[in-house]
Amino acid sequence: MSIKNKEKYAIPVMAFTAGTIVANVYYSQPILKNIAETLNEPETVVGKVAMLAQIGYGVGMFFLLPLGDKVNRKNLIITIAFIQMIILLLMTNTEHLSSLLVLSFLVGVCSTPAQIILPMAALLNKDNRGKSVGIVFSGILCGILGSRLISGTLTDLWGWQSVFALSAIMIALSIVLMWFFLPNAPIKFKGNYFKLLQSTLCLVKEYKTLRQAALLGSFTFGIFCSFWTTLTFHLSDAPFNYTPSMIGMFAIVAIGGALVAPYFGKLADGGKIFQNLFLTISLIIVSLVAMLIFPHSILVLIIAIFLLDIGVQATQITNFTRIYALNEEAHSRLNTVYMTAYFVGAGIGTFFGLISWNIGGWTGSLTQMLIWSFLAMGVVVLSKKGKL
Repeated sequence: MSIKNKEKYAIPVMAFTAGTIVANVYYSQPILKNIAETLNEPETVVGKVAMLAQIGYGVGMFFLLPLGDKVNRKNLIITIAFIQMIILLLMTNTEHLSSLLVLSFLVGVCSTPAQIILPMAALLNKDNRGKSVGIVFSGILCGILGSRLISGTLTDLWGWQSVFALSAIMIALSIVLMWFFLPNAPIKFKGNYFKLLQSTLCLVKEYKTLRQAALLGSFTFGIFCSFWTTLTFHLSDAPFNYTPSMIGMFAIVAIGGALVAPYFGKLADGGKIFQNLFLTISLIIVSLVAMLIFPHSILVLIIAIFLLDIGVQATQITNFTRIYALNEEAHSRLNTVYMTAYFVGAGIGTFFGLISWNIGGWTGSLTQMLIWSFLAMGVVVLSKKGKL
């Protein structure tokens, strides 16, 4: 196959691979009850499976993601993906909770390639950096959201072990595709591993744009995680009383929003950074206000989910476009800083979402998210004026 044809398929392959890999962090969340029943363990204890996958993902992003600037990215991604495939096969045969907890943590660590792939997309076509990053990021979001649908369906059909068996097969396919289509990016960083981590922290001080994007990203992803955590409670209560599988269907709406979001990457490529951010944060605010006014309307909820997801994902794509333009030799380290802030926001958002739900139910949760969205808008305003 010619080099031109390889480049043509590289971005779709990256999107598919990144989504396939990162989905493994989230597969366990909707099926914890089934795992608990099979292993004859309390649900509260089995819940650590999902928690450790997230922790492992965070550990991998801090310690492995910077390596994308030091070693051959293609080889690094394929090696970690191969290890993840082996771990997934082990998960299909485990009969003990302790083993499953350890394997879940390792699966999270080995999901890091999804974030190593993302900055690679920014290097392929600098004129369309936002569009390329947007497509790959949409693949990641489709993996996160689609994991809920896939794991629930497969568990109902063949048991929870089948989820990880199919994922291992998908990872094997991804490895083959990556071998043929991923480019070999030049290595720019020559220092040792400890200097690599030190230089990662120095980027925070060096780039104001990185600080702005990281803060905005943490706010918006915190809203996203807070929303999806409390939405489950809202839809399972009266007057809806939806089952878990029915609630999972709402992820389809969010996937639609993730597929629309790359359009904003094109706008970012044209230099419309702050116009983008004003619009995307406004979409988040409008969606939250609509749900506050019509808390029991399914039609409003579907439209609001669509707008909210576009707003959150388009904000992240615009942020990625900004930070990847800062220093091409430090893309993985820039991503490390951004994604660390991103997942800190996720944890804070989930924490305050649960507290708000306990205090004020759905209205309290939406009000709390609206406060975060106004703070996010404040970050955009201050960034544009150069005061942040």
